[in-house]
Parts: sequence; structure tokens; C-alpha cells
Amino acid sequence: MRQVSFAGTKTLLAAIVIAAGFSGPSLTINAETSVLKRTKRPVFSDLRAQTKEFIGYADSMSLAPEQQKVKEAVLSGIPAPCCKKFSAATCCCPCNMAKSIWGLSNFMLLRHGANAEELRAAVEAWIRVINPSGFTGDACDKKGGCERPFADNGCAGMDQDRVIF
Repeated sequence: MRQVSFAGTKTLLAAIVIAAGFSGPSLTINAETSVLKRTKRPVFSDLRAQTKEFIGYADSMSLAPEQQKVKEAVLSGIPAPCCKKFSAATCCCPCNMAKSIWGLSNFMLLRHGANAEELRAAVEAWIRVINPSGFTGDACDKKGGCERPFADNGCAGMDQDRVIF
């Protein structure tokens, strides 16, 4: 398994997000305090900590029916990065990538009061941050895809207690 260091990439990640052309309210994540603050563009600062944090939110936060409808509508319009035959709403399985997306969505809706546009921007930014090179959409169809890190076009594993970086 190849290890990828994200140390010192905060500036690079911020540049990627800025280059993507985000406008309007979105989010900044402070890994030390796990607080989302409104800013003009999303910035993710600690891939390892935030992945685990978001995975935890997938199971620990329950949405109201209206919030669940927004989540489903937004995520249904985004192809699952690891398996483009499915949407981010369902993915093909509850891999660590899908759980991180679902947990980020829960957190944005419950604690941040995000609307559909803000949620979509946050999820799309997260997908770009976890693999700046992009996903092929076929990781689940290729041997070892589920057990590869995000940066290697993978799902980061299936066990939320053992995320593969």
C-alpha cells in the first residue's frame, strides 16, 4: 500500500478549490475544533481527521424528513466517484468514501443549515480534495479498488475503523 503525505498541501488544496470557481456562501473546516464557518469557498484542512469525522457523522446524525429529501436530491445528482454507475446518494456499497460524503452531508444540513446549493458545493469540493487527480468512476470494478486510498482512485476501505490513506 502506498502512503500519501498531505503535509504542506493546504495551499495547494485551497488553490484547487479557488480555481474551481466557487462563489457564494460555503464552508471552511477547522480540524482542531470541528467547526464550520461561512466563507466564500470551502477549505478542508486535515484529510485524515476530517475523513474519520465525516464517517462518524454518517451514522450518528439523523436528518429530519425535509433534510433527508435535500440530501437525496443533491447526492442523486452527483455520480459516486468510485462507481459512476451509482450516485453519491447510494454508491454501490457503504465504503469509507461514501460514508464520508454522507456524513459531511448530514453535518452540513443539521449543524450548518446548508441549502441544496451549499451542500452540492461542499460535497463536490470534498471529492476534489480527497483525490485532486480525480476519480475514474470504476474503482469498484477493478481489483483492489475498494482497498486503495482516495488518492489512488480508491474507496479508502470498507471498515470505518480502518480507513486506508
